[in-house]
Parts: sequence; C-alpha cells; structure tokens
Amino acid sequence: MPIYEYACSKCGNEFEMLVRSSTAPGCPNCHSIELEKKLSVFAAGGAAADAAPAACGSCGHPDGPGACRMH
Repeated sequence: MPIYEYACSKCGNEFEMLVRSSTAPGCPNCHSIELEKKLSVFAAGGAAADAAPAACGSCGHPDGPGACRMH
C-alpha cells in the first residue's frame, strides 16, 4: 500500500494519501477526484545519496570525517 502525493486541480490542496488497490483517491479538502499525482521526494531519489558524507579516511566510519573513533 504505497503513499502517494497529490495536488488537487480544483482547490490546489497538496496532500499525501495511502492508496490501496480498491481506493479511488479524492481531495480531503473539496472531495474532488481531479488530482495530479506529484513526484514524491522518495521516488525522485539521488538527492539524498549525493548529500551523504564520505567515509572517514582513517577508519572508514560511515558518518564521515570528524566521526572517527580513533581520534
């Protein structure tokens, strides 16, 4: 049961909704079914992975430089 992000075409409300296979999503604000599915942050990927620090050069600690337990 994935969570999708939507923008309502009628009122402009942006919201998330847990969608089951038998569920027809509707705007919780105006109850319209004229929705635009948005690209979720998790689906976009790449951005979080690019911002992750590199491993420590001394001990390989995954939190990056300055987190080294050896110093």
